[in-house]
Amino acid sequence: MTSHQSESKAASWYLVQTKPNAFRMAERNLLRQDFSVFSPTQIQTKTHGTRVRHSVQQLFPGYLFVSFHPELPRWRAINATSGVSRLVTFGGVPSPMPHALISGLRERCANDGSLLSPDRLIVGDRVRIVSGPFADYVATVEQIDRDKRVWLLLDILGGGTRTQISIGQIQKAG
Repeated sequence: MTSHQSESKAASWYLVQTKPNAFRMAERNLLRQDFSVFSPTQIQTKTHGTRVRHSVQQLFPGYLFVSFHPELPRWRAINATSGVSRLVTFGGVPSPMPHALISGLRERCANDGSLLSPDRLIVGDRVRIVSGPFADYVATVEQIDRDKRVWLLLDILGGGTRTQISIGQIQKAG
């Protein structure tokens, strides 16, 4: 979920670790305190025999991004927020996330934080798998079907392996 409340150019994005199974609680309570929160999500597709199950999963399970001004003391309330385990710090000081990382993620997400489909994906494109058992592999798009499933050709151990994956699990390789 994304909120653009109280956000200005001087605020930076920081990483917050949530307590186990308390992500929604942490997000809700941070929003109530007027912090801007960003947590990219994706649709995860699992098959069990002939049954296909779709669920919304966090791109970074157990973490979310929060925007604040480090000069203002109110950010210290984050660690005391219900559902939050801790604000990730280095040497006791919160370290901002790289602007390019956050802006790149936000450009690829809809207003609700869900990852958008890659633009103009065509057969022959090189893509990087961002989640699942083949995360970080680069593959070639072999076929795209109307159900937003993509057939990829992976080069594993010198041989081509064909696999099917959800379009939300890939991004164009740079």
